[in-house]
Amino acid sequence: MERPETEPAPPTAPGPPVGARPLGMPPDQPVPVEAVAVDGTEAHPRRRQGLEWIVLVVASLAVALVVRAFLIQAFYIPSESMLPTLHKDDRVLVNKLSYRLHDVHRGDVIVFRAPPGASTSEVKDLIKRVVGLPGETIEGRAGEIYIDGKPLNEPYIPEAVRSREFPAEKVPPDSFWVLGDNRQDSKDSTFFKSISEDTIVGRAFVRIWPPKDLGLL
Repeated sequence: MERPETEPAPPTAPGPPVGARPLGMPPDQPVPVEAVAVDGTEAHPRRRQGLEWIVLVVASLAVALVVRAFLIQAFYIPSESMLPTLHKDDRVLVNKLSYRLHDVHRGDVIVFRAPPGASTSEVKDLIKRVVGLPGETIEGRAGEIYIDGKPLNEPYIPEAVRSREFPAEKVPPDSFWVLGDNRQDSKDSTFFKSISEDTIVGRAFVRIWPPKDLGLL
């Protein structure tokens, strides 16, 4: 018994090819292939790319502002008051979140808002080292720092560095006594006394400039 032949399917009409010449277009004019999308809608790749770049730039600026406001900020060193630890025009990063996570420690290098009389039109913040903690009695005597009557070991400054002399003073609650590592050439607590904790911007934790001196503080 012969198998009946399958009736062939009727041919389908081919759809208009992508980039087909629109009606009325002169035959000698090239067809704008990118002007028609596969689904027949108009495509605007340049417009989309421009919009993507705008979104990317706005998002990047928003992230940078959040980081600067709440997490990390770069500061430059305006003077030689922190020699030899930091030099003038060095750049450091300051962690603004540190003291929300733990207490201020002796020996920390901090940035704080300059007290009245210590700021200038160009310098609104200062960078010094925390030496005296709340409730301690601090004194500068015979070139050394004394805390509650005992000499303070300061491995972060050279042995030859001698501190200024100043009378014993008790550090108030929620305050700190700060000194520059360049003890004889620093406008610090020997001038403006203790600083309040709420003036602290954050802890300087790394030097980022110049590149040859990159490292933790």
